[in-house]
Amino acid sequence: MEPTVDLKLVKEHGLSEEEYQTILDILGRTPTFTELGIFSVMWSEHCSYKNSIAQLKTLPREGTALLAKAGEENAGAIDIGDGLAVVFKIESHNHPSAVEPYQGAATGVGGILRDIFTMGARPVAVLNSLHFGSLENPRVRYLFDGVIRGIGDYGNCFGVPDIGGEIYFEEAYTGNPLVNAMAVGIAKHSELVSAVSKGEGNIALMVGASTGRDGIHGATFASEELSEKSEARRPSVQIGDPFMEKLLLEATLEIIREKLIVGIQDMGAAGITCSSSEMSARGKSGMRVDIDQVPVREEGMTPYEIMLSESQERMLVVCEPDKLPRVKEIFRKWGLHAKEIGEVISGGNLVVRNNGDQAAEIPANILVLGGGAPVYVRPAKKPDYIDEHMNFNLMSVPSPGDWNKAFKTLLSSPNIASKRWVYEQYDTSVRTSTAVRPGSSAGVIRIRKTDKAIAVTTDCNGRYCYLDPRMGAKIAVAEAAMNVAVSGAKPAAITNCLNFGNPYDPEIYYQFTECVAGMGEACRTFDTPVTGGNVSFYNEDPERAVYPTPVIGMVGIIEHTDHITTIDFKAEGHDIFLIGDTKDEIGGTEYLKTVHGKITGRIPEVYLEHHKNTINMMLELIKAGVVISAQDVSDGGLAVALAECCFKNGIGADVTIESDIRPDALLFGETQSRAIFTADPNDKEKVWEIYGRFGVPVKLIGHTGGKLLKINNLIDLPVADLRDIYENAIPSYMGVVAGG
Repeated sequence: MEPTVDLKLVKEHGLSEEEYQTILDILGRTPTFTELGIFSVMWSEHCSYKNSIAQLKTLPREGTALLAKAGEENAGAIDIGDGLAVVFKIESHNHPSAVEPYQGAATGVGGILRDIFTMGARPVAVLNSLHFGSLENPRVRYLFDGVIRGIGDYGNCFGVPDIGGEIYFEEAYTGNPLVNAMAVGIAKHSELVSAVSKGEGNIALMVGASTGRDGIHGATFASEELSEKSEARRPSVQIGDPFMEKLLLEATLEIIREKLIVGIQDMGAAGITCSSSEMSARGKSGMRVDIDQVPVREEGMTPYEIMLSESQERMLVVCEPDKLPRVKEIFRKWGLHAKEIGEVISGGNLVVRNNGDQAAEIPANILVLGGGAPVYVRPAKKPDYIDEHMNFNLMSVPSPGDWNKAFKTLLSSPNIASKRWVYEQYDTSVRTSTAVRPGSSAGVIRIRKTDKAIAVTTDCNGRYCYLDPRMGAKIAVAEAAMNVAVSGAKPAAITNCLNFGNPYDPEIYYQFTECVAGMGEACRTFDTPVTGGNVSFYNEDPERAVYPTPVIGMVGIIEHTDHITTIDFKAEGHDIFLIGDTKDEIGGTEYLKTVHGKITGRIPEVYLEHHKNTINMMLELIKAGVVISAQDVSDGGLAVALAECCFKNGIGADVTIESDIRPDALLFGETQSRAIFTADPNDKEKVWEIYGRFGVPVKLIGHTGGKLLKINNLIDLPVADLRDIYENAIPSYMGVVAGG
């Protein structure tokens, strides 16, 4: 065995004294240095979810369409009929992106893609949820630019379309941006594979790239707060190679199609350590890893370094001995390593050997989430600021007087403005299945050889969750569901990426527990089970924690491509309908922040059953063929939603709404469960007939046409002028760093 470790290293490895004592009790001896490293990464927050799993288990995980439940596999999978499954997941790469934005974001995309194709699914789309500080800050512009280039370059080189997502800019994310990547794939049911290791004597292979020192202790790095010392942790940021990942994709799908393997898992966080221990635990087996057989690209790497490296584009494959020659032949054809590094053994232990010497021996199940990894419920305390903001007197907010000017100011907010500068750096149509590109309510991908399509979106307004964590999380789910519904899809399931500060802070833990509770309530109402995802704690810089940001990745199913719906007005002379009542509320809105400089107030409430009825009515209207365009009403309110419908084709609108509420609430309030749609005037009777069946408020509020956007006697502006403001806001900031 290796020399034993010194106790002083324990805290440096992110382990508490109590956890170290547990390790001593488990092993019955002092751990080796390699064993300490293995426990450190596997019991880190990033891998074990030790401070979150107790709450996550309260989320709904059952559904008739589910083919893989949360935590069972690399990603979630749902049945879409025709023998096909949609495989999807979202994960964070926040800390790496904060210190090395290009590679941090690029490898975030690479990692989530591998989670999809190790299930046997070919990736068909990626999305992002990105949160940054103010673009007035040069450092933020540097981070923003690097992240976007990293996402674009990796996805473009790999060959997968980036079809949407969301981007927010708030001071809370200044030093710790959130970079959440989502990927979606399609697989045949018969070709779905498991991340499992079993069958004594079966061979463990490392396939793909060689192992280097990049990314060592990346999982531990992701489980601590950012500080000035974080810059010294750049070696914890992995380096990606999208061209090798493309080869790895094809080789992986080939061995899966030929049914050559027992199981496969990506070497993501914690590298060989995580894949070997998790696969073994799932299969109730052990594994011997001969570390000296691992292909390395640097001389003198120790067992500790090899076991903990997070070098990219690597997989662990388990196959039967008689299948080994064919597996190696396929990887050789694609120019990739396929090297035997061990075998499945009885007894349930992960055994690491180096040139015959034993470097580690640990029960695999003890290391993993759901096995022996620690589980904690931390103290929670409601922050005082929540009640203070809820009690803020919004009647004290003055009228801006000039509504046209206020509207222009709102459209120039980076949170509202066009994200074209971002998505034009992405290939949005590679593989030719993209039906709806970024800029609509959701991205849409056609499913080849069927009449079906899937709509996908990401959503979370962190400001809402800061002001009211439970309601904010409900709204995140509700808005994601509405995004896919107005695109023609029935909401099916979600994945989530839960981004919070330090869970040892009782106020942060309160935010977390409330957000999880709100998310669970909404998912149960909408029948959208949680298929898995990611928890990212310790998102703080020396000045602040990020807003609680439980990002929702929603997948919806479009039964026929004829039902695909987009936001843009298609022609003049169409009727404009508003679904839902607009209430006298401006708390927590983009308008209140941008025009008045206030982040306060009681946020809009979402009534989940009513929201579900609204979604069902919208889907019924779309299936009936009366909806020509549709758009949900969310950030920026009704005025922004109408303007966005005008921009693509330059078609204006004349809208009149009878209301006695204050003008800013009418124009810019963010009342939930609202959408606008257009229809041919000849279809009014169909609209009213469907309305009568659902009882959800619907009003005819105007007509498309002309070159102006007019709303009551408050807004009267040329669409072209509004579009210029909307399109140029972000480029005007980024000209400083991105070269114009």
